[in-house]
Amino acid sequence: MLENLSQRINKALHLLKGYGQITEINVAETTKEIRRSLLDADVNFKLAKEFTNKVKEKAIGQNVLQTLNPGQLFTKIVRDELAELMGAEASEMNLGKNPSVILMSGLQGSGKTTISAKLSNYLKKKKGKNPLLVAADVYRPAAITQLHMLGRQVGIDVYSEKDNKNPLDIAKNSIKQARSHNHNVIIIDTAGRLSIDQEMMDEISAIHTALEPEETLFVVDSMTGQDAITTAKNFNEVLNFDGVVLTKLDGDTRGGAALSIKNVINKPIKFIGTGEKIDDIDIFHPDRMADRILGMGDVISLVEKAQEQFDVEESKRLKRKISKDQFGLDDYLSQIKKLKKIGKMKDIIGMIPGANNIKDIEIDDGIFKTTEAIIQSMTPTERSQPKIIDSRRKKRIANGSGTNVEEVNKLMKQFQQMGKMMKMMKGPGGKSKMIDMLGKIS
Repeated sequence: MLENLSQRINKALHLLKGYGQITEINVAETTKEIRRSLLDADVNFKLAKEFTNKVKEKAIGQNVLQTLNPGQLFTKIVRDELAELMGAEASEMNLGKNPSVILMSGLQGSGKTTISAKLSNYLKKKKGKNPLLVAADVYRPAAITQLHMLGRQVGIDVYSEKDNKNPLDIAKNSIKQARSHNHNVIIIDTAGRLSIDQEMMDEISAIHTALEPEETLFVVDSMTGQDAITTAKNFNEVLNFDGVVLTKLDGDTRGGAALSIKNVINKPIKFIGTGEKIDDIDIFHPDRMADRILGMGDVISLVEKAQEQFDVEESKRLKRKISKDQFGLDDYLSQIKKLKKIGKMKDIIGMIPGANNIKDIEIDDGIFKTTEAIIQSMTPTERSQPKIIDSRRKKRIANGSGTNVEEVNKLMKQFQQMGKMMKMMKGPGGKSKMIDMLGKIS
């Protein structure tokens, strides 16, 4: 996510190292390089220039704080301006009515149907809502089938009408369906349309006028760059939408849309799509995104994702097992699976402060599959009592998992080191000892 931009800006910030005061001379080269980075990320020239002028104005002549060097002070200024550029803070959804209507709009191929399902899953799991998905795209082949399939995947009802080809009628009828089945949120998936197609724009405008949705969201593929800004302006003139959903931020995107769209149309980015899985949707936090661009990590998001996978009761159970020295390979595998659900290893490492250099290393998520295969090739007794696994058993396990003894040994070493870390955490100075141990795990 915005990796190239992050690398370029961080390289520019290194130019300020070694100076005792931020001056007009040493800041000029840095801001020039940042402007180039923004332009390469597909931010328009006027906005990039305005941004760097603001940074320069705030930076010049400021004395270095006692605890900061010039580079750190300048980095803070850039970070704050980046966050401000993207909206400063997260924007909440307005879902006060019962049922609340969310109208999804956007270009063809922007990912509206998928993001509609992801949003419904988010509202169900994290907000306790009972959503109804509405298939109002009557033009794209298999659009209705796709929405029904996604609905089944997340356990959410989908409303469609087999013989009705009028999206406005379908949308209106979905309100009655929602009320009769106690759905408190309706998400209407409309057909993708071109802003130059007046007939299609009139159609979604009619739906918007008739339903008066609490939230109208414009879904845009972030890989379209500055074209996304132009399209957003055209749609906003018709719908006056409430917010933007940026999809495919996990792809090879330059990031210009994420940085520019709030400033150009004065509408917040509310959600971002971060992957292909149904859970890969996040609230957009401008400050956290600014931190990640500058290599400061995103600890808050990492903790939130971890908390979703680890519950209090399981933590207590694990503590009891550890205290009795009963933590086995089944428990180890369970934790590995939960780690997989948080996200790709590369993305997880990117959320750790100061790890922007580490994340450049290609990390093979397939290592989890190898670990799982090895553990599942063990007997229940071996998984609960790893100490009994000798060289003969290791050979059998390797053969059964399609690996080799070296890989089995590596897994056993990692498991033993995790066990040591957990025991260290129980004693005085446990956290410090754990950090030392983390550095030894390979």
